[in-house]
Amino acid sequence: MKATGIVRRIDELGRVVVPKEIRRTLRIREGDPLEIFTNRDGEVILKKYSPIGELDNFAKQYAEALGQTSGQMIMICDRDQVVAASGGAKKENIGKKISKDVENLIDEREVFTTHNSLKKGIAIIEEGEEPSMGEVIYPIICEGDAVGAVAIIGKDIKNPISVTEQKLAAVAANFLGKQMES
Repeated sequence: MKATGIVRRIDELGRVVVPKEIRRTLRIREGDPLEIFTNRDGEVILKKYSPIGELDNFAKQYAEALGQTSGQMIMICDRDQVVAASGGAKKENIGKKISKDVENLIDEREVFTTHNSLKKGIAIIEEGEEPSMGEVIYPIICEGDAVGAVAIIGKDIKNPISVTEQKLAAVAANFLGKQMES
């Protein structure tokens, strides 16, 4: 744990303000859920809560199944990082921060696809490369909140992104959203 040197007082309603610099660095936005932990030393620890993180093993299995079925690369991410990858998508991408473009797509609940268009792909992870073989990114919605995205990325020219992959991404995102609701 790293000390910041910042001290805040609790107000009469029991609230503490998390400094803007820390919120910006950790990408904590208004309305984001935080999980609260305590330990025996009297420490209170706030951690960003990821509903998709609760489905970690399930998301990995789902990504594997999607990758095997589609023959494409798959990445499932929450609002901050990649939580599952398969089908040639590098496993070392798991845990890496998502790009601002993907973050914006999630915030806007926007579907992105390069199928039958001249649009260039967008990088899924920060400092990652733009896919050149096409992609579809579909937001995951849980109880009305955008909580992540499913990305299907083309592996090669012989097997481009099609309407089928767009529908697979939609089904995966809807299914994962429903799993988090139950």
